[in-house]
Amino acid sequence: MEKCGRLLLLLTLSVLIFASVAAADDYIRPKPRQTLQFPWKQKSSSQPEQVHISLAGDKHMRVTWVTNDKSSPSFVEYGTSPGKYSYLGQGESTSYSYIFYKSGKIHHTVIGPLEADTVYYYRCGGEGPEFHLKTPPAQFPITFAVAGDLGQTGWTKSTLDHIDQCKYAVHLLPGDLSYADYMQHKWDSFGELVQPFASVRPWMVTQGNHEKESIPFIVDEFVSYNSRWKMPYEESGSSSNLYYSFEVAGVHAIMLGSYTDYERYSDQYNWLKADLSKVDRERTPWLIVLFHVPWYNSNDAHQHEGDGMMAEMEPLLYASGVDLMFTGHVHAYERTKRVNNGKSDPCGPVHITIGDGGNREGLARNYKDPAPEWSVFREASFGHGELQMVNSTHALWTWHRNDDDEPKRSDEVWLNSLVNSECLKGRHEELRKMLMGP
Repeated sequence: MEKCGRLLLLLTLSVLIFASVAAADDYIRPKPRQTLQFPWKQKSSSQPEQVHISLAGDKHMRVTWVTNDKSSPSFVEYGTSPGKYSYLGQGESTSYSYIFYKSGKIHHTVIGPLEADTVYYYRCGGEGPEFHLKTPPAQFPITFAVAGDLGQTGWTKSTLDHIDQCKYAVHLLPGDLSYADYMQHKWDSFGELVQPFASVRPWMVTQGNHEKESIPFIVDEFVSYNSRWKMPYEESGSSSNLYYSFEVAGVHAIMLGSYTDYERYSDQYNWLKADLSKVDRERTPWLIVLFHVPWYNSNDAHQHEGDGMMAEMEPLLYASGVDLMFTGHVHAYERTKRVNNGKSDPCGPVHITIGDGGNREGLARNYKDPAPEWSVFREASFGHGELQMVNSTHALWTWHRNDDDEPKRSDEVWLNSLVNSECLKGRHEELRKMLMGP
């Protein structure tokens, strides 16, 4: 019976993989670096593994970890001195099954209120090593590290090592995390790979196509992603972990889902309208958006895949005065001018594709020639970006190629927020109608 089950799984996966390959663009990828190997290490079944943190509402942080012991408790001890835990946070746990795979016990515990720009020491479940985290600042300046489409290759490790040299407060990841692609143990190895980084600084992520992992009639979409990477969707009034928002140090960040309904009457669209109606540009003068599939893309890869979402949501985001949009999916880097409705527009957002984190599929090297007038810089290299919000009006964006040492900036641009520009004047009535309409 077990052999029949395994055969069924292999046949199902073969069909899915064939379909994904057939649908892929016919661009040529260079030879990628090898996938990282993770030797087995004997650990206590109650020892916390795959520890990562994320923002969870005002002055709070969510700590997530996995144990093999199903009886392990879901509490976090924490304090501001090593080994001295003055506070205790109680949490919840979940687990999931995927064909023959059964996850460990996945713990989610919110701690706080926490002081801004402060180092806390913490321990998960009363066992294992002590970890430490640093909370983001309460006001400008603040720096974000940005990298999508990570995977688990030598290039991934290079990207993470480069990011580790950056003095950042929050990591933003616009989809495609582990590249597990149905092989659930790779979610575990990804969690171990990123733990040294994600246990220290909050990682705010959204889903990509490699998180879907659905098997019709057997496994629901995003079960692995939703179980392991819980984001503050409830705290931001969303009904789905696939889209949410958060605020930090004068920035309102919206994380959207490219792979859930986004039509004009969908739950995601209605939530987006409600979220935008709450944005206070005096409190958060910067407005940024992340999702996976790019709308402005001059690479041969993944052309027009974001057109549907763009048609539905771009007018609303444009009227709201979004400053920056980050995407992944295309395994390369590209930065645009301020754009809207398919052309340059000084009142539109800058779009940045940054799907160059290190995935196993390699880079997308072929671009449209000539480049569209809205494309400023494009290059097929692995790397990461850094977004430094200097104050309420000025930000510095830099992109760092992995082949270079961290201090070298391969692309950089100073940006002005739209908050005090002429662009938002006169849009209030237009925006009010869009937010109040059906």
